[in-house]
Amino acid sequence: MAEEVDVVVIGLGPGGEDAAGRLAEAGLEVAAVEARLVGGECPYYACVPTKMMLRAADLLAEGRRIPGMAGDSTVRPDWSPVAARIRDEATDDWNDKTAADRLTGKGVTLVRGRGRLTGPREVTAGDRTFRARRGILINIGTEPSEPPIDGLAGTPYWTNREAVRAERAPASLLVLGGGVVGVEMAQAFARFGSEVTIVEMAGRLLAPEEPESSELIAKVLRNEGVTVRTGAQATRVRHADGTFTLELDGGEEMTAERLLVATGRHSDLAALGIGAAGLDESARTIPVDGTMRAADGIWAIGDVTGKGQFTHMSMYQSAIAVRDILGEQGSPAAYRAVPRVTFTDPEIGAVGLTEAQARDQNLPVRTGFAPIEESARGWIHKAGNEGFIKLVEHADQGVLVGATAAGPYGGEILGALAVAVHAEVPTAVLRDMIYAYPTFHRTIETAVSALRE
Repeated sequence: MAEEVDVVVIGLGPGGEDAAGRLAEAGLEVAAVEARLVGGECPYYACVPTKMMLRAADLLAEGRRIPGMAGDSTVRPDWSPVAARIRDEATDDWNDKTAADRLTGKGVTLVRGRGRLTGPREVTAGDRTFRARRGILINIGTEPSEPPIDGLAGTPYWTNREAVRAERAPASLLVLGGGVVGVEMAQAFARFGSEVTIVEMAGRLLAPEEPESSELIAKVLRNEGVTVRTGAQATRVRHADGTFTLELDGGEEMTAERLLVATGRHSDLAALGIGAAGLDESARTIPVDGTMRAADGIWAIGDVTGKGQFTHMSMYQSAIAVRDILGEQGSPAAYRAVPRVTFTDPEIGAVGLTEAQARDQNLPVRTGFAPIEESARGWIHKAGNEGFIKLVEHADQGVLVGATAAGPYGGEILGALAVAVHAEVPTAVLRDMIYAYPTFHRTIETAVSALRE
């Protein structure tokens, strides 16, 4: 017999956990299904532990910048404090009891297992079946993708999950994929002494971002000893005697102790059984409207909607879905100002459209560019001051549709630009603002003044 509840939440990543808790606190009877850890990828394998890795790596880099500015320094990397901090402070040794207790303490029924839609407003997980009076909220997130490279399957390669669990930095590391995960991990391990090579099929790193961002991060990584190979296709992988061998399409071979595969993520919609709700199981994502509705009695949030694989996106969509499930009024989802940050050193923060994306939409575009190192604060900062501000303006409307803040604290500088894009602040207003001196964000003023077609 199916158990009757108001809402079933499938997947307890940040947005799903948030939604389940809010709905229960609003008085609804909620069943929440999770096959892995309550809290999802972010606190255990992604946002939090990886930024601990990068924080430690940044400290090493800062220590190496002391000569010539503040005295002498000798830096000896030690990965053990990083591994210990991840286990003790971030993941509780990958135990989700605290998160699970927090959720059940709000009145949510927690079900361990993989949820599957088995009928209209019906979810089965293990030997339990739930029928949802109001509907089902899907937040299954994504899993690391395994590219179809000959010989890869079955080898002990790393994804972000295994990299975060590492108890030591490998002597050498091949990174397959030059996206956010690839470049962040490459820099972190290189700063701890690993010999690192990035292999990226596209013509540049961070391909979805501005070309200037790609050029900057490639230059910085190469200067730190990372080998960067773009436009390179991996065709075969071998693993023997503790060594990975990666063969490229031209026949060249590379070897390393470890191989990190960071070539994207996917959602298994067929395994979820969304066909029972009339949705396409062969699709890569679940289309939703402005209230996160995917079908009658079905809402979806997070990675699976294809609007950005970010914790902040999942939480944003959670609030919208909860309002709709509760019958409350609110603004529909708007994605013109989605912020994103690559937490390398320098940080690459971006919001809205790139110049290429704006031109692809046939928008009348003006851009403004200003180097961080030429600002007063950049000159003062000196070591590690590479970066820039780039603005993308809708020339007819006189508002920003996109911006990039690359450099020291680029993700923090991005805040002002995200507000400008989201609120459609006229660039004339930005031009007349008072910017504190000497700050990194004052470079925004220079970039606004540089706007031109």
